[in-house]
Parts: sequence; C-alpha cells; structure tokens
Amino acid sequence: MKITIATAVYYPMINGVAVFSHNLAVGLVKRGHEVLVICPSQTGKNYTKMIDGAKVAYLRSMQAKIYPDQIHSVPKKKKFMGVELPHLFYRHGFRVSIFPALEIKKILDSFHPDVVHVQISDPIGLSVVSYARKNRIPIVTTEHNQPEVITDPLKMPKMVKKPMNYLLSSYFRNRQSKSDFVTMPTKQSIENLLLSSDKDFAVPVAAVSNGVDLTNFKPGKAPAQIYDKYKIPQDKPIVLYVGRVDPEKKVGTVIEAFAQALIKVPEAVLVVVGDGVDKARLQKMVLDLEISDSVKFLGRVLPPDLYEIYKIGSVFVTASEIETQGIVLIEAAASGLPLIAVNKGAVAEVCLNSKNGYLCEPGDAKGIAEAMEKILLDEKKRREFSEKSVEIASEHDFEKTLDKFINIYHKVINDKSDLNYNI
Repeated sequence: MKITIATAVYYPMINGVAVFSHNLAVGLVKRGHEVLVICPSQTGKNYTKMIDGAKVAYLRSMQAKIYPDQIHSVPKKKKFMGVELPHLFYRHGFRVSIFPALEIKKILDSFHPDVVHVQISDPIGLSVVSYARKNRIPIVTTEHNQPEVITDPLKMPKMVKKPMNYLLSSYFRNRQSKSDFVTMPTKQSIENLLLSSDKDFAVPVAAVSNGVDLTNFKPGKAPAQIYDKYKIPQDKPIVLYVGRVDPEKKVGTVIEAFAQALIKVPEAVLVVVGDGVDKARLQKMVLDLEISDSVKFLGRVLPPDLYEIYKIGSVFVTASEIETQGIVLIEAAASGLPLIAVNKGAVAEVCLNSKNGYLCEPGDAKGIAEAMEKILLDEKKRREFSEKSVEIASEHDFEKTLDKFINIYHKVINDKSDLNYNI
C-alpha cells in the first residue's frame, strides 16, 4: 500500500504523538509499504527527506513561540531583581503550518496514496482530510487527545472549563466523523470522548494501542557505564520518572510524594528524565524540600541510552492526569518496572491496581508516597509486580499494533472501492 501519515509533530520531536507517528512510519516501511509523512518543517522552509525508509515532506511553517519545540533544551528562566520571570516566548518554539492546503495538494497529487492516516486536527490534518474526501481516498484518524489535555494546563475556573470541555469534545467528535475509521489508544478513551455523547457515533471505532517495540524495552540490569555516565548509584532503590517536564504532567506531585516516602526509605533516589517548561520550578522545589541529594534531573535522554535508563528503576511513577494511554508507562512495564499512576485518563489499562502496581487518586501525594513505600520495602511484591508488568506489556507489542492498522487500512480501502463501484 501507499500510505500517507499526517501529523503536527514528528521526529526529531519527542512526545507521544511524534514517537507513535515515527514508529508507525518505520514499521510500515519494514513491512514493505510505501510511506509518506506530512508534517511541519523544523526550519520554516519546505523540504523532503528520507528518514528510516519513509519519505518525510516537511511543510513551510512558522514558530508558535509560546511553547517549546521539544528538540532544543528549554532555557532557564531569566531573572529581574532576583525574581524569576515566567516564560512567555521561546526562541525555539513549536512550529505550525498555517495554510498548507496548496502544498499538500501538490504533494498528494504526486504521491497518489491508497489511504491517509491523520494524527491531529491541526491545519495539516484538516487539509489532508479535505483533500482525501474530495478525491475519495479512505481516511483513518487516530485521536490522541482528550479535552482535559488542553484545558487542564490552563487552570481555568470550573465554570469556564466545563463548557470548554464540552465544546472541545464536540469538535473532536465532529472531526472524527469525517473519517472512514477511527482509532484511539484505549477503550476508556473511546468511551470518554466518542461514546459519552447522547448522539450516536456512526463511524467504526476501535481501540488500538500505541504500542512499543519490545525488542528495545526488556527487563534486566543496565550496564555499569550507564550508571557511571549519569552518576546514578547502583546500590540504592531508584524511583523513575520519564516524560515531558511540563506543568500538566504533575511531576511536582511525584516530587512531593517522594519527599514523604524518604522518611521511611531514606536511601531512595528519584531520577527525573526529560525536559520542559516546569524544570526550573521543580529544581527549586527540590532545594526548598532539602532533598537535592536524593533527586537527579537527567534532562532529555535519547535511545539507545533511554532503553537502558528504564532498567535502573525499581519503580516507575507518574502523577499525570491527561494520558490517553501513556507510551512511557508501556515502556516502563516492558522493562519490568512496577507502576504507580493516578486513576484518571486511560492509564488503568496499563497500570492494573494491585496487579503490576498501584493506582492512586489524582493529586494525592500522600497516597503516591505510600505506594512507593509499599513497593520499595517489599522485594517479593516488587518482583511479582515486575513479572506482571512484562506480561501486560506483551499485549502492547508494536508488531501487534502494526497488524491491526494494516488490517484497518485494507478494510477502508476495500470498503471505499466497493462504494465507488456501486456509485
């Protein structure tokens, strides 16, 4: 098949959608399909590049300087008379293609895709859907968002947030209704977004895990050079967080919980892997709590080191409330780590309470601290949770994800062919 993947974020950016889109493109190429990825340029100018066998068309773009690009390091906040100023603009901002329709038409007229797979309803996604509908090309969309992903970080009043969530839900459902097939990473995310409305959703929907490459994420002990390189002690229990270090990820709640857990597990070390706009605040928080000797911020870590970093953990912890699945949770589980997460979003399909970890209430630092203590102080439970995590992760093998998407592509192509024949 000739498959077009449209996304607002792509390699070398680091977030769930970018990682998934890249993995999907590379996996499809390895299965013998021809793949074209359409995404915003990271230079502003349009150009085409082959990456891991997939053709990537980078469209003209402009900076949205209010959000970091997830490629460059987030700079420290500037100070004025000793007071830190909030980040308002970023030199290396997130890039957006504003009016991509003509570029997309030229690219797709040349490529002639059998099917398009749209990841995000940005201008690129909307333009690709419009082109596909006009040209009777089958459309698959994957919805990675929930309204809370957008509204939670804005800290808007409840009386504003509730109608905003309703409007966003309506927009997401309307966008998906233009497709021939819709997927979301979990059954819970489908229930929350597409099936919670009084109106029936007529388009076929399926839960398809984002998946991880289990050849990269395996249990075991990290080599000594990883401990040396990142200055991590080999003889202490490690509480691990991997992901964006932005306010909506609630890393501060993890730090608060860890500070409480240190009372009973004083030898523990918290390792935070990732970068983001909240990093400077969290580093100050660690200083204020007087736990800086027990917390390490590694910044952004890329493969292959990342595969080994997971192996240093004794337990993986996240307090994020906005996950539609959480690729890092699957990666951690595949690496044999017990999980601690909060019971919101769709993480309950990866973190099974009292099976491979603990689900805590959102914002409950005390509950997260107690979960840390239970796992770190009970070697038998830690081993049982580790084995169960590996078992659960096996259901999210990216090869299974590829099988499902290839089957979906064949279905929508065949269905569209039958419809065109009847017309």
